[in-house]
Amino acid sequence: MTTAAVFDLEATFKPSRVLADWTANRQASRIQAAGENSHTTNLTAGELLDALSIGSHTASGIAVTADNAMRVSAVYACVSLIAGAIATLPLEIYQRTGRDRDIAEHEYWWFLNERADAHMSSAIAWECLIAGNLFYGDGYAELKRSSPYSNRVIGWEPLHPLHVTTFWDRGERWHRVVRRNGSVDIVNDADIIQIPSLGFDGTYSPSPITYAAREAIGVSLAAEQYAGKFFSEGATFDYALKTAMDLKTPQVQSLKESLLARVQQPGQPGKRMPLILTGGLEPANLSITPRDAEIIGLRQFSVEEIARIFRVPPFLIGHTSKTTSWGSGIEQMGMGFVRYTLAHHLIRIAQEFNAKLWPTRARYFVEHDTTAFEKGDTKARFEAYRVGLGRAGERAWITVAEIRRREKLPPDEQLDAAPANPGTAATATTAEPADPPPPSPPPEPDNTDAP
Repeated sequence: MTTAAVFDLEATFKPSRVLADWTANRQASRIQAAGENSHTTNLTAGELLDALSIGSHTASGIAVTADNAMRVSAVYACVSLIAGAIATLPLEIYQRTGRDRDIAEHEYWWFLNERADAHMSSAIAWECLIAGNLFYGDGYAELKRSSPYSNRVIGWEPLHPLHVTTFWDRGERWHRVVRRNGSVDIVNDADIIQIPSLGFDGTYSPSPITYAAREAIGVSLAAEQYAGKFFSEGATFDYALKTAMDLKTPQVQSLKESLLARVQQPGQPGKRMPLILTGGLEPANLSITPRDAEIIGLRQFSVEEIARIFRVPPFLIGHTSKTTSWGSGIEQMGMGFVRYTLAHHLIRIAQEFNAKLWPTRARYFVEHDTTAFEKGDTKARFEAYRVGLGRAGERAWITVAEIRRREKLPPDEQLDAAPANPGTAATATTAEPADPPPPSPPPEPDNTDAP
């Protein structure tokens, strides 16, 4: 398969009457939906205020948006971890053969795993899609087809969630998309990939940033500002001045002037005037105040709270103050991350792409390959292979060729032709024959260009 074959944008053919009628009806519905919804937003008051960064203020007094939330290290680490992990997972295409599955040689594999379109790699596109889902509640992408008369997809492009408005018209879902040049298109739901979040109502999902994690992120931002101000003022704690005498008004005024003289001047960091004490005054240093200790604890708690909302174990984003119960081995941690963090993202992605790539048949389907995250160390992995090949007379359930394929090794004719375990072959010949598999149904016709 070549890149030119996948991105053949000029692929044309003479449509049938059925296809022509379907296309005409779809175009008419699009124009009608565009005309009737050209002046509506379908946003609730809260959603509109959040989109305008108004009304998102927290108890800490800081407005939380997707932009300033990304500046919180815990949020950035969680989103980067989830989006980066999904972007690195292969999205394999399978075809159903009766009750079994086989890896399919399909042209869609290229834009799902290598190049989303002519301007963006698949890894970057996946990160944009998942980041939109985590920051704004819904991740959007548009499927690109070879022509208006075809169901054949030739690529896809992620869309910024703030550039997409979803609405319903006569029981059908549409999307108003703002292009980079400022133009607006009304796109049918069949051409839009939408990955929702928890709380999806059929149109929109609440943003995890401005809904669930708003207060935790606000606390983190406030703590960052307090820490920055602390260091900008010399990184010293407050102090007291003690004396056994009663200060007169001239002494108090002189002390005030001395204190004001110590204020750090702009452009002269680290330089302060010495504090001049008279009248028996003595400085007394203060240790860390309860307020400062509370700020430190809040900063640690906000990291755990943000990680909890994103369903990310804190130790995976560098928060190692506490031990983890996920297991100490790489295999256990990888399996836990896939099972409890990535699984609910991956299943939604696969189901949405399956529904949009193959809307009229179920012969093909996509599924992420998570074996790279679930692999154990070399010793444990090879021990499992040895058991699978048949050991101490056990029945083998894997072949050398399959093992070499999993380990990304080239085929070897001599090794592939050798029996898995010579002792197992004799056992297999004397065993009762298994029931024949049920006959497979005839293959479905390839009607990719049918509506």
